[in-house]
Amino acid sequence: MELIITAKVKLLTNKEQAQELADTLKAAGLALNHASKIAYGNNLLSSFKGLQRLVYTDLRSEYGLKSQMACNICSVVAGAYASMKSNGEHTLAVYKHPKLQYSYGRDYTFVRGKTAVSLLSLNGRRKVPFVVTAMEKYFDGTWRFGTATLVHKKGEFYLHINVKREIAETENGEIKNIVGVDTGMNFLTVAVDSKDRAKFFGGRQIKNKRAEFVRVRKSLQKRGTKRSKRRLQALAGRENRFMTDVNHCVSKALVQFAGKNSLIAREDLTGINLSTVVRKRNRYIRFSWAFSQLYLFMEYKVLLAGARVIPFDPRYSSQKCPKCGHTERANRDQKKHLFCCKRCGYSLNDDLIGAMNMRTAGIEYRCAKSASDPA
Repeated sequence: MELIITAKVKLLTNKEQAQELADTLKAAGLALNHASKIAYGNNLLSSFKGLQRLVYTDLRSEYGLKSQMACNICSVVAGAYASMKSNGEHTLAVYKHPKLQYSYGRDYTFVRGKTAVSLLSLNGRRKVPFVVTAMEKYFDGTWRFGTATLVHKKGEFYLHINVKREIAETENGEIKNIVGVDTGMNFLTVAVDSKDRAKFFGGRQIKNKRAEFVRVRKSLQKRGTKRSKRRLQALAGRENRFMTDVNHCVSKALVQFAGKNSLIAREDLTGINLSTVVRKRNRYIRFSWAFSQLYLFMEYKVLLAGARVIPFDPRYSSQKCPKCGHTERANRDQKKHLFCCKRCGYSLNDDLIGAMNMRTAGIEYRCAKSASDPA
């Protein structure tokens, strides 16, 4: 299967290059909104060629874009409206933050021993050095480069590059270890493998850290001054970066715990926020938790590690006894985070019970696949 990862590369621009890229981004932002208005006025036009016929000349003459830049603008806008149509939306796409998409081999390439990147600007090609360590592992010949997006953030320029690689998925017969994973708030994840080794990723400190973000945010919102609004924006970015870093660390540690040729059975939490009842004081922490991001990071890290991950229905996973199979709500004491089977008396941490039942689901899946595969 094809694995796609976004490599975020910091560009080391000089003053002249920074100004040229800033001007190029500004023109791209204006061009995106112009093309968006034309597409919206033509019944959410989502055809790249159709939109290109309508706006290509304007993009070249009014905004000074090069030929490939104009084509990329049309591609981005047409793609946005195609997505809207599939989701049943009918609104005008507004681009508040300018971005510019590049096509590999056409308007961006690597030069100078792959220590600089050649980017197309309004004034032609510019060779811009970048932080090489962010890209070294992708220059081994096994990765292919796709589209890249130029981003301006906090006075610095970054290039977000899509890199692709074909990876063979771990076959059922190659699986040597099955790991069950339970996800929660008290423990971010709890994992247990085929040898009954367990690993807990504590979440209490992180929960307290996020609660501190909430307290500071409420205090700033009450003030309502310009300075407090700027602080709120900075705080939001800091919290997002904090959670992204946590999810990266947890997913990496989890994949290392599982190891190569493993099957990771995790909970399928799709739509869980629609069916979960949470106390008012805990709602922000619970509903803003980035479970999907954690699983997204896990997906590609698992593939790179030569393992496999499959989601399973999590219903009753913390109420079912892994020893006798008895399922009852009273088996679990959520306040004490304790599971005690009312039939056989088996007692254990409730999150670990959930992980064990996920492991059982993984074992059953593997056995069913083995039975269905031809000899």
